[in-house]
Amino acid sequence: MQLYLIRHGESEANVGGTINDDPTRPVGLTQTGREQAANAARALSGVAFSHAYASQFQRARETAEIILAGRDMPLLVDARLNERRSGLDGQPAEAFNGLVRPDPVRIRPVNGESFLEQMARLRGFLDEVALRHREGAVLAVSHENPILAAAALAGRDVEEAARGSLGNCEWLLLEWPS
Repeated sequence: MQLYLIRHGESEANVGGTINDDPTRPVGLTQTGREQAANAARALSGVAFSHAYASQFQRARETAEIILAGRDMPLLVDARLNERRSGLDGQPAEAFNGLVRPDPVRIRPVNGESFLEQMARLRGFLDEVALRHREGAVLAVSHENPILAAAALAGRDVEEAARGSLGNCEWLLLEWPS
C-alpha cells in the first residue's frame, strides 16, 4: 500500500504559536492554509486515491476536503492520526517544545504522550489500513508529530525523527508495510 501522509495546511494555531491538541476545540485553516491545501490538491491530482483519512481536528479535515474536492470519495476520520497529546492545549508551542527538548523521544508530559507512545498509536493505524487497503494509494491528513512518528516507524532514526520538522501541506510517501 502507498500511503500519502500529509500535514494539514497552515492553521490559526500555527500563526498564533499556540498548541491545539484538543480536537473538540475548533481551529481552522488560514487563507494561506487553504491555498497550501489547494496547491497540494493540484500536485496530487494524478494520484488515484482509493481511500482517504483525516484526524479529528478541523484543520486536518478541511485540508483533506480541499484535496479531495471533485473526487467521489468519503473522508474517514481516525483519532489515531490526531496531534500528539501534550496536555498543554491553548498554551504557547514553546511550552511543549521546551519541555521535551532534552529527550523528545521519551519525555511524556503530564496528561500527554511520549514520542514512543505516539509511534505505537500510529503503528496501529498503519497496520490496520494496510490490511484493509492492500493495493492502491491512501491519503491520510494528519499533523507534524504523527507524520514524523510514522517516518520513524518506516526506518528513519527515532531521535532524528522526533527532532525533525515538516512544513504545512508537505507529505511523506510510505510503502507500508515497509
